[in-house]
Amino acid sequence: MKIVVCLKQVPSRDAVLRLNEAETWVQDSDISFEVNEPDIYALEEALRLKEKHGGEVVVCSLGPARAQQAIKEALAKGADRALHLDDPAFDGLDPRGLSRALAAAIRREHPDLVLTGLQSDDSGFAQTGVLVAELLGLPHSTIIMEIQVDGGRLKVKRELEGGWFQWIEMPLPALLTIQSGINKPRYASLKGILAAKNKPLQKLNTADLALTAEDLAPRQKISRVYVPAKKGQTEFLEGNPKEIAARLVDKLKNEARVL
Repeated sequence: MKIVVCLKQVPSRDAVLRLNEAETWVQDSDISFEVNEPDIYALEEALRLKEKHGGEVVVCSLGPARAQQAIKEALAKGADRALHLDDPAFDGLDPRGLSRALAAAIRREHPDLVLTGLQSDDSGFAQTGVLVAELLGLPHSTIIMEIQVDGGRLKVKRELEGGWFQWIEMPLPALLTIQSGINKPRYASLKGILAAKNKPLQKLNTADLALTAEDLAPRQKISRVYVPAKKGQTEFLEGNPKEIAARLVDKLKNEARVL
């Protein structure tokens, strides 16, 4: 069973973020990075499926040279090999362009199962997984909390709203987006860290993937990122309790619009 796991490197949760000069995203030259949390759970689930059913786990990550840190961490935990999509043309891709690049790389592998995190911790669009599935023509399901493999079929548990869950069956190959908390991720062992140095890591660019500028052209654009201005205001209501209560209800209803 060949499983491809999409892995993204994002700014660390404790990083002090500053906007770039164009105010279109954060400045990433002086901050630390880590593996996207939902992707960590997706990797762990892939490793568990491999241990149970056999096969191979391939990590696929798009990003600049620093993304190799995240890739090597995945290899140290037990992934067999990795694909690193590294090309200046990949900078600033929207979900559509990103998905096209990932789909082009994954299509070459002919996997039985593709796992992605539910969403990324930085942009949080939750679009990439389902777009990749559509581009690959694969059945897909989202917000997965449990996976059972039986021959050529899957039985998966989806998290719904209000504490409800849904079990569905689907054929392989397929794509699933994994919810955080599905399992308990492992730490990389010293043996795994040493073994990762000798595991294959293949770099791919637009030429390797037969992608054109039109394929990656953005359809979605972030025009400005900013910190919301603080507009706190305190107003004291005067009068007797009955008058104050009436004025307070009026303001909650007509100004704050919470009633």
